[in-house]
Amino acid sequence: MFYRNIDEGKVISQEEISSGIFSLLVENKGANFASPGQFVGVYPSSKDTLLMRPISICETVDGATRLVYRVAGKGTKEFSSLKKGDKVRLLANLGNGFPVDEVKGKCIVLMGGGIGIPPMLGVAKALKGEDVHAFMGYRNKDLFLHDDFLPHCKVYIATEDGSVGVKGNVLDALRASTAIKPDVIMACGPMSMLRAIKKYAEENDIIAYISLEERMACGIGACLGCVCKTVKKDDHSHVNNTRICTEGPVFDAREVDI
Repeated sequence: MFYRNIDEGKVISQEEISSGIFSLLVENKGANFASPGQFVGVYPSSKDTLLMRPISICETVDGATRLVYRVAGKGTKEFSSLKKGDKVRLLANLGNGFPVDEVKGKCIVLMGGGIGIPPMLGVAKALKGEDVHAFMGYRNKDLFLHDDFLPHCKVYIATEDGSVGVKGNVLDALRASTAIKPDVIMACGPMSMLRAIKKYAEENDIIAYISLEERMACGIGACLGCVCKTVKKDDHSHVNNTRICTEGPVFDAREVDI
């Protein structure tokens, strides 16, 4: 069901689950209508940081939205100080998520890299009971959210330093798991990772859905600050552009030029 509104949320809990990475649970109306892969805009209270900060929805739990984010600037630094009972304004729910209903019955590979891992948890939960394999890429043995995935799917790890799992990235881990032949890949992570996944999917005739990130001002498609290039021209504007906040953030990888 479609839902987009300003929610006056209440903080249920917050904890630092890794160095500079926080898990924030906020009770809000939009949690009952969110789809895996959507995001929310979180508004700072400081007058110095008026624009909302887009943060992917990690999962929803009993009428609350869980946001797992990295402190990267003034806005997210402010959010990290929120305590139980504090109020926070959210613009929820934004964008289009992953097409989980369309891929059921297939061999599905989820891929998350770094702070792109959190939104894949909601996808894993929605696909519980399906043939799902989650490949997650970390810098080192600090495997935040790893245990949260285990009840929902099979989990494979890649680390840049080789301290856990396969040394390298998520595609290296997938190539090492030769028995897995994905029909569909769903991914979120840094642009370099998504480009590599797009190329891998095209070379192996695999459907891939990728979640893109970009700086945003409005989150509702009005400011055109988060456009990305598309393979085909838009029928209305006749340009090779689309908005990540409204047409995305999840795209069929074949449709975007990244």
